[in-house]
Amino acid sequence: MLPLRKREVHPAAGHSSGSLSALKRFNFFLYGTIAILTSFFPLYFQNIGLSKVEIGMIMAGGPFISIFANPFWGYWSDRLQNVKRILIFLLTGNLLATIVVFQLREYAVIFAFMLIFFFFNSPTFSQSNSLILNAIENTNHKFGAFRLWGSLGWAIIAALAGPVLSWMGLVNLWMLYGIMMLISLAFTIGLPQGRVTSKPKTERQSYWKVMLSSKLFFVFVILGILISVPNSINQTFVTLYISNLGGSNELIGWSVFLSAIFEIPVFLLFDRFLKKSARMMLGGLVIVSILFVIRWLLMSVAGGPVQVIFIQVLHCITFGGYYYIGTSLTALLIPAEYRATGQAIYALTWGGISGIIAGLFGGWMFDYLGPQTMYSICAIISVAGVAGFTFMWMKYRKQSELAAS
Repeated sequence: MLPLRKREVHPAAGHSSGSLSALKRFNFFLYGTIAILTSFFPLYFQNIGLSKVEIGMIMAGGPFISIFANPFWGYWSDRLQNVKRILIFLLTGNLLATIVVFQLREYAVIFAFMLIFFFFNSPTFSQSNSLILNAIENTNHKFGAFRLWGSLGWAIIAALAGPVLSWMGLVNLWMLYGIMMLISLAFTIGLPQGRVTSKPKTERQSYWKVMLSSKLFFVFVILGILISVPNSINQTFVTLYISNLGGSNELIGWSVFLSAIFEIPVFLLFDRFLKKSARMMLGGLVIVSILFVIRWLLMSVAGGPVQVIFIQVLHCITFGGYYYIGTSLTALLIPAEYRATGQAIYALTWGGISGIIAGLFGGWMFDYLGPQTMYSICAIISVAGVAGFTFMWMKYRKQSELAAS
């Protein structure tokens, strides 16, 4: 296991208060823009005549591509020591690919161009996390104080997008998304570069050996798949679930709003109380995983769209908690000079492998077993994750006590 040593990086004093403020604004519009697509893409594809199995296949393409895209862009972020530049590349490619996708109607061609879109879109959040972590290194700033602006943007912009799309029509989703993406690109001006101290090339060559030598990190990301598969299924199909129960675009927007807005106090609480201790973080993962089980059980018995919307409020403590703890644990275990790639691998196992499984089997379960059965299966998978994290926490606690004695 890697020693949990103090980071040897330059202080972030070079980052002005203006660049840190720009980082908050950027996160607001970045997350809000992608929330529009995440929330309404499945409905758009259904609107142009694709089946749920076809929609699931398309959405599974994103996680498949992320297996290659996340490490690729993470490597170049670490190599160039300029996360800002990588983000500009990602957002530009995202925008151009999206414009093309919305002009297509043939399933095979849509699928091909969506793979290009996912190549630029899937690493965006992990790279923005790396930018935050690098910018606040050796300062009194906390990760949650910046990441909460993403949740705020996700909530507000998605809620506003519902009535706007009801007026414009889903066929014009590309116009709304394109405008918001251009605004996000404009807010890259003034961002910090996100640079950390480079290691000598001889140490860089041992990167994979360093990554794999952290047994705790390796087991953490593997177990995370059991929690992230059900979450990915829900993320892909919850809007269709609400729509099938009679919910409108406005209700879908409010569902996204309620699931994201309460992430803000969750992040602030974690900033205040979560210690930089692997033992405490593993205990937090156990609690969050139990809440995931409860969430999926409630979804399996929901009888109407309003019930689903209120159950989605649990997203703030389940996904928000797992996201925060996982990002912090990854930053704790992985050396700072490999941070962008470490966050990329965490994002890969959270949204990559699990997303493929969710897309391929989620659509089939929705169509042939029904959403209630689908969510019951999600609960069972999450129970396995709870068992794994509980065993992991107990073993780590025992090792820590033996080391202290």
